[in-house]
Amino acid sequence: MTIVHAQGQCYLRMKQVQPDPMTRELTILGLESSCDDTAAAVVRGVAGQARVLASVVYGQTELHADFGGVVPEIAARAHAEKLDLCVEEAMAKAGIGFDALDAIAVTAGPGLIGGVLSGVMCAKGLAAATGLPIVGVNHLAGHALTPRLTDGAPFPYLMLLVSGGHCQFLIAEGPERFSRLGGTIDDAPGEAFDKTARLLGLPQPGGPHVEREAQSGDANRYPMPRPLLDRPGCDMSFSGLKTALLRARDSVVAEKGGLTLQDRADLAAGFQSAVAAILTEKSRRALLEYVALKPAKRSFAVAGGVAANSVIRAALMDVSAKLDTEFIAPPLALCTDNAAMIAYAGLERFAAGKSDDMALSARPRWPLDERSPALLGSGKKGAKA
Repeated sequence: MTIVHAQGQCYLRMKQVQPDPMTRELTILGLESSCDDTAAAVVRGVAGQARVLASVVYGQTELHADFGGVVPEIAARAHAEKLDLCVEEAMAKAGIGFDALDAIAVTAGPGLIGGVLSGVMCAKGLAAATGLPIVGVNHLAGHALTPRLTDGAPFPYLMLLVSGGHCQFLIAEGPERFSRLGGTIDDAPGEAFDKTARLLGLPQPGGPHVEREAQSGDANRYPMPRPLLDRPGCDMSFSGLKTALLRARDSVVAEKGGLTLQDRADLAAGFQSAVAAILTEKSRRALLEYVALKPAKRSFAVAGGVAANSVIRAALMDVSAKLDTEFIAPPLALCTDNAAMIAYAGLERFAAGKSDDMALSARPRWPLDERSPALLGSGKKGAKA
């Protein structure tokens, strides 16, 4: 018998033989702090069949609003201040104590190093206080495994991660086995949306505001380029789109002395249409590669903040239907950064007998498919993506 302390409470933990984690239900606390969302969640279940008991997310939009983007130092400080409150609220909503947990899962990378480090240190503190094991999780694996949490998707399935920091096609073969078919060679689409919003004088985060603006726009008035569509493969490029938008905007301003509301809407619509066209065509190519593997059940899943865009989502649903493949899009709250996906990814790792210890380190770079060449190059700390 051991005595452990957490949040001012004392628990007695009896040492006893536990059932096989591969078959018994597990209850996992997850922590996420890789960018500008501080999150904690509790998930319970088995691999491929779990439920979210609680999910809490504290955003930082107001803290970064005056800077036009996320400021890493501000984000890290906010995570350090909010993580314990997030955990407390998630545990209260789940209606359980630490004695009901099997492990603590935490994003160990990739991401802004200050934020990732805040989460890892919080997890270590909780583990030291409770005696619970730590499970380090790749943030991208959290997104990539979300279809198993929400829909019980069987392996293998095709996954499109499309967010503010990442964009890649992956075949998910197992909880820690991913094969990359292609990805962005420069900006992620979410990053391009944010930059487009700044160019058009729209608030951040840019994605929802550009989509809203584009609803009343004419996508054909200012046609934008579709980079890499003339080349084979599934790699993508989005940096040229913002340059094209900048030039189109400057041309209108030079001609008229400014932008009308309709001009802005038309520019937003042209940009959004180009992103949707790129993602749709590249998804079609990735689906053809995936279908050629003859999976027992065809599934195409999409996750990440850009997956919340209704125009892009509808286009991806259409191309999936044309290739007779089930389309999976998790609820919007699980598309953006959250801790439920981290808790579930931790559950999958822990059920497979994997865990970490106090030597777990924060990683700013951590590609899911470490066998493939880096898309964005490498540095002293490894491949960027």
